[in-house]
Amino acid sequence: MTVTDTPPGFTGGRLDRADHLRRDEAAIRAARMHPAARFLVLDRLRPLLAPEGDRLQWVRRAEAPDGPCLFLGLDDEGLPHFAVDGPADGLPGVATDARAAGARLAGAEAAIVAQARSLLDWHRRHGFCACCGAPTTVARAGWARSCGACGSEHFPRVDPVVIMLAERDGMVLVGRQKGFPPGFYSALAGFVEAGESIEEAVARELWEEAGVRVGAVRYVASQPWPFPSSLMIGAMAKAESFELRLDETEIEAARWADRAEVADVLRNAGPWSAPPPLAIAHTLLRRFVGSAAG
Repeated sequence: MTVTDTPPGFTGGRLDRADHLRRDEAAIRAARMHPAARFLVLDRLRPLLAPEGDRLQWVRRAEAPDGPCLFLGLDDEGLPHFAVDGPADGLPGVATDARAAGARLAGAEAAIVAQARSLLDWHRRHGFCACCGAPTTVARAGWARSCGACGSEHFPRVDPVVIMLAERDGMVLVGRQKGFPPGFYSALAGFVEAGESIEEAVARELWEEAGVRVGAVRYVASQPWPFPSSLMIGAMAKAESFELRLDETEIEAARWADRAEVADVLRNAGPWSAPPPLAIAHTLLRRFVGSAAG
């Protein structure tokens, strides 16, 4: 039994991020003025999609609103692309929720949405220096902020999150939180803590949330999750038993499911519903169904 695999959502980016240009202010100014430069407007962090809804709506410099303008990179032809934080009033296209956009767009453009949304949101939330409290300004073409008072530089960060399926004897563990829609189950997840490896975080989260002890942990895939700036690290872990002890403040219910049941769920014909293809939990479930080992 197999289910066709698909890459995680928000991955597949093709822009050259061109780090060598970020410190060259003259080069970035010239890139902004390039007649073929393209700008992606995010209106309240919602990317602008073309009216058809299946591609990004890029605009020219003269059409872009005033607002923070951050360098995304160069396309295959060497043309510069930027993201702009500002209103989309009067522009062609539709400002669209980033999750909905990620589900509609091809991988390369969905990856741009993740990049642009995470970066612009980071700038919105880091207007003051974490060292001295003074205001900061955009630096390195949008890939840093600089403090004029103490000279500190601050760089965008991502928050690592482990998301995993415990597996035993051809079955995997899925769970649901209280806020999930009725009948919806997913992989368990949690933030990696300070001084912790990925493997240790997987084992700790499964023990804390479900009371499941695990041995070997296997990395599967990762994806950016720009809400606001997580890196989801997908894994499978070998459970030592089927016994569960739920932390009901985190997990409302959990269940073990075999491959046939998960395959039915992925075809929308099972006893519960799973995350959509945009989410890496969907990728994990597909990998489980398609794997040969239990």
